[in-house]
Amino acid sequence: MLTFFGLGEDYSEAVYEQLFQLKYYGGWSFFETYNLPVSVRLWFLDRLIKQKKDESEQIKKSTSSSGRGRTYKPR
Repeated sequence: MLTFFGLGEDYSEAVYEQLFQLKYYGGWSFFETYNLPVSVRLWFLDRLIKQKKDESEQIKKSTSSSGRGRTYKPR
């Protein structure tokens, strides 16, 4: 595919991946995400990544601290 004018397939794939993430995790419509200014779309994606990392950390903390020092002893 010639990309002399316009953007390549890799760029399109990356944009569609971003749109998918916002639609899947945020419930946005395709047209809402597509029409966002790029800087705003990227901010939301960065914020989504931060949120998912924070949630993962909390899950790790709660699972590691809840089992610490306890052993199951059948009666």
